[in-house]
Amino acid sequence: MLSLRQIAGTDLQVSPIGLGTVKLGRDKGVKYPDQFTIPDDTAARYLLDISKALGINLLDTAPAYGNSEIRLGQLLKNQRNDWLICSKVGEEFDPHTGQSHFDFSPEHIRFSVERSLQRLNTDVIDILLVHSDGNDLKLIQQDGVLQQLEQLKAEGKIRAGGMSTKTVEGGIETLKQSDIAMITYNLNQQEELPVIDYALAQQKGIFIKKALASGHITQGLTTDPVRASFDLVLGHPGVSSAIIGTINPDHLRANVSAVADCLARHTVLV
Repeated sequence: MLSLRQIAGTDLQVSPIGLGTVKLGRDKGVKYPDQFTIPDDTAARYLLDISKALGINLLDTAPAYGNSEIRLGQLLKNQRNDWLICSKVGEEFDPHTGQSHFDFSPEHIRFSVERSLQRLNTDVIDILLVHSDGNDLKLIQQDGVLQQLEQLKAEGKIRAGGMSTKTVEGGIETLKQSDIAMITYNLNQQEELPVIDYALAQQKGIFIKKALASGHITQGLTTDPVRASFDLVLGHPGVSSAIIGTINPDHLRANVSAVADCLARHTVLV
């Protein structure tokens, strides 16, 4: 059973790993090494039940994850208060072409949030992140996306905001202006470590995406790359939570076991 920890600078308590839900709603245009079948409602509900029993309370979704939001809204009926939901704005996915496009206009951001609230069957989105297209600083400095999120927070539609970034500069600027940055950090990619260091110093939140390199985790570095990954990611006290996108219950249990071992060794995080 995982213990919750505070997301620095917020009143939100989150599990050290969250469940990514792209595989609940989309199987086109994804970057996983192995093919998969989108689970039916029975299998998806079982996965959520296991996650909750193991102490996971964070679900990561997005409009770009196909019908993930819609399914979560149906699956989480009568248990909404058991979860923190992180969703996003900016990226739109076309299920017919398998392609994405981006829209960061104020009108679209507001439309997207209202649509997500309806799809998720909730009055508030706990965490809302801008789904960056890679132009992090332009989105922040010219398009003013983080100010738009602050307005939504003031209106009570979201509880915390930030950006899923792709650059060190964008991650740091996100933390200067909002609550949470979601960054890539794993055994293969550690260029964004300065963002985590900045978050720790400034008491801001960090979510890690691709903690296991989307299934492409480097083999040969260790006999157990999953445990080594969690040692790296959760061994840094600046990390709030790592998002793991599995639909395999056995993989989920193994991941939680590895995380529990990691946290036991890094008692500063407990």
